[in-house]
Amino acid sequence: MHISSRAQNIEPFYVMEVAKAASALAAQVAHTDAPMVFLNIGEPDFTAPPLVQAAADKAIRDGVTQYTAATGLPALRERISAWYGNRFGVDIAADRIVVTAGASAALHLACLALIEPGDEVLMPDPSYPCNRHFVSAAEGKAVLLETSAQERFQLSAAKVESAWGPRTRGVLLASPSNPTGTSIHPDELRRIHAVVRAKGGMTLIDEIYLALSHDDQFGHTALAIDDQIISINSFSKYFNMTGWRLGWMVVPPSLVPVIERLAQNLFICPSTIAQHAALACFEPESIALYEARRAEFKARRDYFIPALRELGFGVPVEPDGAFYVWADCSELCAKLELKSSWEFAFEVMNRTHVAMTPGRDFGTAQTAQFVRFSTASSMKQLETAVQRLRAMLSTV
Repeated sequence: MHISSRAQNIEPFYVMEVAKAASALAAQVAHTDAPMVFLNIGEPDFTAPPLVQAAADKAIRDGVTQYTAATGLPALRERISAWYGNRFGVDIAADRIVVTAGASAALHLACLALIEPGDEVLMPDPSYPCNRHFVSAAEGKAVLLETSAQERFQLSAAKVESAWGPRTRGVLLASPSNPTGTSIHPDELRRIHAVVRAKGGMTLIDEIYLALSHDDQFGHTALAIDDQIISINSFSKYFNMTGWRLGWMVVPPSLVPVIERLAQNLFICPSTIAQHAALACFEPESIALYEARRAEFKARRDYFIPALRELGFGVPVEPDGAFYVWADCSELCAKLELKSSWEFAFEVMNRTHVAMTPGRDFGTAQTAQFVRFSTASSMKQLETAVQRLRAMLSTV
């Protein structure tokens, strides 16, 4: 059977390849005194709050399971709009919000709507691998620009200006970022968007971790800058609904009918049950629980980063949001006589039953010397991981 070049050009999602290996090993060691500790997948250990679960049950019992509009339930779009006002102090009209089948569907729709074959989209290196694959699926080309710790592993206006070429269509940013957990300073984001607008391009920003910000200077939505910015968001991370596959996008008014037409044809609508459940995310009781969980994510970060540094990892930039740590393992690789973070991750996994994600997925700029840890697991799991890593590395 002939496989399209489009499909062949999409690289494997190595995070999931590592996850498969970790799951296979986990089955072997499940009944030992050292079961697997998973610090490799960016998925909160918390589940949807009780009110959200109850709303899903009620939707099923009441038979409210038919298709919705492709843009989502009007009531949910209104709730999201109100949340932007309450949380970020910005007025976002509900009719600019399109509910989607996860943030992945939102990114896919945005790329299909705005990218022509051969268009180039600038993004930082390192960055979330699927973002560049969404560009590729729209027959565009992701152009990764190397970033440094001094830049918080984010793009700058100067770098965007310098890299802009005749085929450049715009930028795809993420703040906070996966894998680094770092955000773009609002002033720098304004400068980046000014460059993009002057070039007639698009500013597309992934804000799925924005509500998990731990630093007031960074926890601001890009939507406060300009209504031409396209923001992608999700119910997966802050709202703890990963498998429910529900997200949204905020787009300029003129883009809504375009996105709606694409969504009608590609997805029909997001999950109706998930949408009814998500209405309960914004109840005061649910928000209070989410905020308590956000504080717990911060406490995990504040424990884990000093522990990693004590073990010999470098953490050049402390993450200000999300639940990731981008850790330099190059010195440990040298001591263990390993070539890269890929070999390091598997060596550690096999010897300590602690799973992490090697940097290979996230680009080429020094990613061979970095691993990504997820601190979305419980404090007990993090403490166990540190104990096992200490036992292993103390013999090096």
